[in-house]
Amino acid sequence: MMSALPSLGFAGIGLMGLPMCRRLLAAGYSLTVWNRDPRKCAPLVAAGARQVAAPSQLCEQADLVLLCLANTEVVREVVFGAAGIAEGARPGQLLLDLSSLEPAATREMAATLARDTGMGWVDAPVSGGTQGAEAGSLAIMVGGEPADVERVRPVLLAMGQRVTHMGAVGAGQVTKACNQMIVACNALVIAEVVALAERSGVDARLLAEALAGGFADSRPLQILAPQMAESRFEPVKWHVRTLLKDLDGAVKLSREQGAATPISGLAAQLMRLHGGQGYLEKDPATLVRLFRDPSAG
Repeated sequence: MMSALPSLGFAGIGLMGLPMCRRLLAAGYSLTVWNRDPRKCAPLVAAGARQVAAPSQLCEQADLVLLCLANTEVVREVVFGAAGIAEGARPGQLLLDLSSLEPAATREMAATLARDTGMGWVDAPVSGGTQGAEAGSLAIMVGGEPADVERVRPVLLAMGQRVTHMGAVGAGQVTKACNQMIVACNALVIAEVVALAERSGVDARLLAEALAGGFADSRPLQILAPQMAESRFEPVKWHVRTLLKDLDGAVKLSREQGAATPISGLAAQLMRLHGGQGYLEKDPATLVRLFRDPSAG
């Protein structure tokens, strides 16, 4: 049965890409990997993956090429830059983008790739963080042609517990923007709440337990509130810069669509303030320092 599985290429072996690739290898997929820093591929090569020196080489043996990259600019470079995926792409192959990008840029790049190479594009951003990637419990929101989405669904289900087809190419990215608006605003309110509880003489370490099961409960609350209350900011599980990038993208999308997003706009300003204080590469749990008395931070 393993021979019936499509062969996969994967670009972007980072905080999310590494556990995703481990899930794919465990599911029996043949995997070829590339990363800008080739050293990050070492654990996967040791587990049976094949490593290549350029993104274009991912297309040599792969039916599907997966991306998990930082932002729109990086995806554009890896796909269309020198020795990029477009140089090796051929009709019948699919690009499956797990990154979080601007919807308009996704649609434009998908059209260009299809026109120039015949390679299709499915956008499938994910939610659930590194914990979800490790457990294979990610929520995955997908944009693409129905036949393409069904073709990649088994691959996605090796990494996630829920795969929802939201519409045409770019629809997955719109849904991810909505997701990130909720997550980022939630993270900032949780930081406010922890700092308020501390100032009021309440043990903030009990907040997540006290609110569990009520209307205020959420996965961010259960993950972030204890970390914030304990000032436990390592290891970094995700980055402030990622939330800021996604908030900026959501605000840009809202302007394009003529929609009002004042709460997310304020969240972006606060996130930028925090990032400007040296926290861009830090965990969002550090957001509590925005609201604490400086002597307690």
